Amino acid sequence: MPVDYLLSHFVTLFVVVDPIGLAPIFLAVTHGLPHSARRQIALRACMIAGLVLAGFALGGDWLLGELGITIPAFRIAGGLLLFATAFDMVLGSRRAREAKTAELALEEHVRNLAAFPLAIPLMAGPGAITATVLLAGQAARSPYQLAILIGIIAAVLIICGIVFLLASRIEKAMGITGNIVLSRLLGVLLAALAVQYVVDGIRVIVAG
Repeated sequence: MPVDYLLSHFVTLFVVVDPIGLAPIFLAVTHGLPHSARRQIALRACMIAGLVLAGFALGGDWLLGELGITIPAFRIAGGLLLFATAFDMVLGSRRAREAKTAELALEEHVRNLAAFPLAIPLMAGPGAITATVLLAGQAARSPYQLAILIGIIAAVLIICGIVFLLASRIEKAMGITGNIVLSRLLGVLLAALAVQYVVDGIRVIVAG
């Protein structure tokens, strides 16, 4: 399998999930909890998000078929949705909205922080699910490529777990300015990937 294929898939999921950007939110929703509780929440959130994304990777193509949606059409729609996510990242509104969601969840669901809002919708949100289904659609004819995609999902979520466990150190090391700059750069990169999805979808429809 070409290295650029692996890199493209990994970068897509990494940018959409945005482990570094989720670090401050993880600190916010687990504020005041002991280190052991934070570790359990981090591991559980990664497991739940992994199951959700893996489920869409394995069953997303079947679901599209049942709904009568072609891969090119979903690729265009998914690209537009990912572009909206990237637009929010560049403008900074995504982080503010996620922080507000996390704050509300903390008040109402203290015991379920791993499932909501960390796993869903912050880690395995609409953007990540859309990207997963798109990538799975490209690999649907090859069990080997699907296995690689599952491995990439696992790798991204393992990185999430590591970032969560080191969240306080990462936040101090990068500072406010560093977090803002990184979020903007990742947003621009995601926007470019989203446009590429739309272009690829249109190209297939025109060729067909």
